[in-house]
Amino acid sequence: MLASKRILLIITGGIAAYKCLELIRLLRKQGASVTPVLTKAAEQFVTPLSVSALAGEKVYTDLFDLTDEAEMGHIQLSRVADLVVVAPATADVMAKMAQGRADDLASTLLLATDTPVMIAPAMNVRMWQHPATQRNLATLKSDNVTVVGPNEGDMACGEYGPGRMSEPAEILDAITAKLSGGPLKGKHILVTSGPTHEPIDPVRYIANRSSGAQGTAIARALAALGADVTFVTGPADVTPPEGVRVVPVESANDMLAAVQSALPADGAVFAAAVADWRVASASGSKIKKQNGQLPVLEFAENPDILATVSQMESSRPGLVVGFAAETDDVIANATAKRQRKGCDWIVANDVSPETGIMGGSENAVTLISETGAEAWPRLSKIETAQRLAQKIAEALQ
Repeated sequence: MLASKRILLIITGGIAAYKCLELIRLLRKQGASVTPVLTKAAEQFVTPLSVSALAGEKVYTDLFDLTDEAEMGHIQLSRVADLVVVAPATADVMAKMAQGRADDLASTLLLATDTPVMIAPAMNVRMWQHPATQRNLATLKSDNVTVVGPNEGDMACGEYGPGRMSEPAEILDAITAKLSGGPLKGKHILVTSGPTHEPIDPVRYIANRSSGAQGTAIARALAALGADVTFVTGPADVTPPEGVRVVPVESANDMLAAVQSALPADGAVFAAAVADWRVASASGSKIKKQNGQLPVLEFAENPDILATVSQMESSRPGLVVGFAAETDDVIANATAKRQRKGCDWIVANDVSPETGIMGGSENAVTLISETGAEAWPRLSKIETAQRLAQKIAEALQ
């Protein structure tokens, strides 16, 4: 998919630099050529030898290497690529880019290039959230720099939050979307994701354990294949993907309204874990304890978004994919759900607590269609998303 594409990969000094070794491998597997540039700080985390061995190319490190200047020159090096990728993009290099500084090879290449630039930020959560970094981020986005991530998670420093560099497979998806028209180019795909929050009163709500990780990965994978993605998400734990149209919602009713507004679409993937019920009459003020008496909550059934869209007479997407998160009789229950809802495919998975799937990083699914059930091995949620996106692309050809 990236055959003959040329990537100038600038690796800067952060612990996430080790992930770039896998990124190089993935890029070359897709047919791309990779020209690596290492900053002096990056050499403290990965060696030029290991990077060169994987890239199959010379590693560039020094702005004032006269031999390289005679052979190519830093101006030419900055412009022969199809895409310049900075991974990890530290707070320091983002500041240099935003301010137009050029005091080493990496920053000089970035200032001299007329090639599209993509960055994958990686830094401590406090550094990422600092107003200076956020100002620099806004400047870079206004300069048409594509930003991938960062993700939330545990940091090498022991803290938790946004700042982890996106995984190599996610960066590969973003690169593919940037450089390739893809089999889904011109197709509009709707994706729902995350949980819904159904209010009890202004401070309490009913929810579930969905993190939104699988739906987010699906949106990224579809965008990587060229799709125009509308991403309707409940209050998820994970950061929404870049490069898609994000529509945040809270409740099931909000989600249904957003879905209907997003139609028509060529395909729709309903990965959200929508609450089945809501409190019929949510209180407008906080419910107080009353002498040990328990509050009585009356419930109402939420709209069935999957069935509503699947059974539309007009504006029904050409392919409707639902999800069935089950704890018992997974295949039987999911098969019955597909028939009952009227969707084309159901992605069934076992979310029993012992599987660790709900809120975890992996998934084990069975794709159920009119022709039968296709069991997939346990994969990362990113790999599951890529596999599903490819299936959708084949079905919509």
